[in-house]
Amino acid sequence: MPGAGGFTFAEDPGLAAPEARLIWHAELDPGTLPVIALPADPRDPDSILVERIVPWLTVAVDPAGHEHAVLSDGWHHIRLDIEQGRLAGAAAVLLHYRLHGLASAEARLLPLRRLIDLCRHGRFARSLFPRDPRIERGIAMLRVHDALGEGASQREIGMALFGAERVAMDWNHRSDSLRSRVRRLVREARAMARGGYRHLLHDRG
Repeated sequence: MPGAGGFTFAEDPGLAAPEARLIWHAELDPGTLPVIALPADPRDPDSILVERIVPWLTVAVDPAGHEHAVLSDGWHHIRLDIEQGRLAGAAAVLLHYRLHGLASAEARLLPLRRLIDLCRHGRFARSLFPRDPRIERGIAMLRVHDALGEGASQREIGMALFGAERVAMDWNHRSDSLRSRVRRLVREARAMARGGYRHLLHDRG
């Protein structure tokens, strides 16, 4: 079950983001592919040769013995929950994908295409991982959260984000737009830290 952070298994918090291999709980990551992994003949064109995906594969096992896996290069990820069978240590597996319904299946179609493409071509296809337009704002919120933790004032946060010259010119401007922008970022950063981050994977397009 997920802990307070929402991970099935927590990663070392000291790792830089591109080095971390986060395994989000399936309840928080609607793109998680539930699969059955059966031993397969490596010559079967439907089989996956596990050694070919090992460079990106991280597997953790829960107390019930089920594997939870992520394929990631630090920037892209594909989540698998192995409901039956094993992926780690296998030479080749035949995956049975557990899809059902309309909305639930739709959320997993793109991750399935990503998995198939990765297994065929050995790279994460850019065309299947469109840039999330919320990245820049998310980074700004992380910076604001860190600054708040260091005791920075809103004006100091504004200087860090937009530069001292702009703050000097616009901070006390009649429109109050710059200060309002910083206040919104502060509110959003605090809301995200209180648990709003759990909705990030659900909300992505």
